Amino acid sequence: MGKIIALANQKGGVGKTTSTINLAASLAVLEQKVLVIDADPQANATSGLGFDLKTIKTSIYECIVDEIDIRKIILHTEISNLDLIPSHIDLVGAEIEMLNLPNREKVLKHTIEGLKDEYDFILIDCSPSLGLITVNALTAADSVIIPVQCEYFALEGLGKLLNTIKIIQNRLNPELEIEGFLLTMYDSRLNLSNQVYEEVKRHFQDMVFDTVIQRNVKLSEAPSYGKPVVLYDASSRGAINHMNLAREILQRNGLTSLRQDEKSNNSN
Repeated sequence: MGKIIALANQKGGVGKTTSTINLAASLAVLEQKVLVIDADPQANATSGLGFDLKTIKTSIYECIVDEIDIRKIILHTEISNLDLIPSHIDLVGAEIEMLNLPNREKVLKHTIEGLKDEYDFILIDCSPSLGLITVNALTAADSVIIPVQCEYFALEGLGKLLNTIKIIQNRLNPELEIEGFLLTMYDSRLNLSNQVYEEVKRHFQDMVFDTVIQRNVKLSEAPSYGKPVVLYDASSRGAINHMNLAREILQRNGLTSLRQDEKSNNSN
């Protein structure tokens, strides 16, 4: 039985899509069977995994609105073990079309239910909003990873997101857990990055991943080549960070044990 993890933060530009693509690729390299669901109308995860948006005829939108069988639209990426359910700009309209549906918050949950047995991990890339699609993703998920950018306004809006998660836990998905807070765009040379790290760590303690995602040129370049960073440059800092994150998630879920030396490398 696989685990569904949503990556959510209503603040844009915090590294949700980059983390989704690269965490998924790293888990696949570690021999886990992984599915990425692109639930963001911008469809950056779709293009970041090497697919031309102009050629996408059916997407998650058709599955939600027209009830097309989700298995028919699964795309295989160039990494074995890594599949994708693509998105499309049409998804913007799905929220309006879903308003009149019964159980509108659970549409995505019912759509992907049957896939859980076929994958070890299903990662949902959420849009930068707290709209109906994000609520659907959080209702379908077992846990949520919250990327937090190491910038001044990073903690702004976290309260709103945590409040939404609490409402979903109370009303729609009592099983939903916070998998962890992931610090992204970290630059050890900047006092600000260190201050944000300390602040998040002080607030959320063990819920913060030991691994931080550092600013890295290769990590920024990889999406323009339609590749996860582990394919673009496996020796880069960005690739190493995401491999460490994948190992940490496997360890948190009791699927592997981290060697002590790897653990100490994560926090450096």
